[in-house]
Amino acid sequence: MRRVSKITAACAVTAALALTAACGESSTGGSGSDKGTVKVGMAYDVGGRGDNSFNDSAARGLDKAKADLGVETKELTAKTGETPADREQRLASLAEGGYNPVIGVGFAYKDAIDKVAGKFPKTTFGLIDSVSDKKNVDSIVFTEEQGSYLAGVAAALKSKDGKIGFIGGVDLPLIKKFAAGFQQGVKDTKPGANVQIQYLSTGTDLSGFGAPDKGKAAAKGMLDKGIDVIFAAAGGSGAGAIEAVAAKPGTWAIGVDSDQAKDPALSKYAGSIMTSVVKNVDTGVFELIKSVKDGKSMTGTHSYSLAENGVSLTTTGDHLKDIQAKLDEAKKKIVDGKIKVATTL
Repeated sequence: MRRVSKITAACAVTAALALTAACGESSTGGSGSDKGTVKVGMAYDVGGRGDNSFNDSAARGLDKAKADLGVETKELTAKTGETPADREQRLASLAEGGYNPVIGVGFAYKDAIDKVAGKFPKTTFGLIDSVSDKKNVDSIVFTEEQGSYLAGVAAALKSKDGKIGFIGGVDLPLIKKFAAGFQQGVKDTKPGANVQIQYLSTGTDLSGFGAPDKGKAAAKGMLDKGIDVIFAAAGGSGAGAIEAVAAKPGTWAIGVDSDQAKDPALSKYAGSIMTSVVKNVDTGVFELIKSVKDGKSMTGTHSYSLAENGVSLTTTGDHLKDIQAKLDEAKKKIVDGKIKVATTL
């Protein structure tokens, strides 16, 4: 069934990483031998389950489907440096194995899904953070810039001197959406504030999404310059930035994609994580799987916006309590169309 969101989002390019050559590198679940069992194939970005960020959000949707819908799963994890053919092989192996839907987590799967979906017209594919025009693909995208705008408002209100930092994993259109929304939120709230923007890698080098040491070094450099709030939209590299911020009292980190204050690997830094800009990838994943199980496969493009709670700020630790009214006001203005959030710098 063709499905188009009531709110249009810019075609997102994810904080996706280059993906691995080994199709069967890791997997969970059985072969789904019982007749009628829905088998879900998940192809993660680099870092896979356990990245404390983007992939883990997708994994939560898969886990919910296993618990609530009784589906069986196979999960494949990617590595940096693979070729487009490797991505195609990974998706094709899942489709050939009877997995339906087959979900590619991240923009780097777009070309592969475009090719493989045509070869398996009876299989429904999910593409997160990019858009495919194939009839059997559900493209799941988000208005990252809107959630980032609210993070910018929070950063401006919490910063002592208006010195604020943004660390992007890779200089890509998607990450610029995060940066643009964040900077606009800061400037609209505190016009005199300064936002320093830094990327960990550029071009086709996607290592900036999986290098916590680079994230830590970038954050330390910003902290040494007096910056006291840092938002890192950098996949696994963001953990390094959070660690650096936690080591300097009186400063704040802003997480991304998952509620990073609740992540077991980062919970010891929770007191320094002001909030996280959450992209509810788990919702998109679960809804797609449920639609296939119900025999009404979702296809087309669906945008999860701020109005639909597709993006939001977390409130773990109650660090936003004193400014929540102002955040609610800004959210209402975005939802009502009074604030147009930029998607490019």
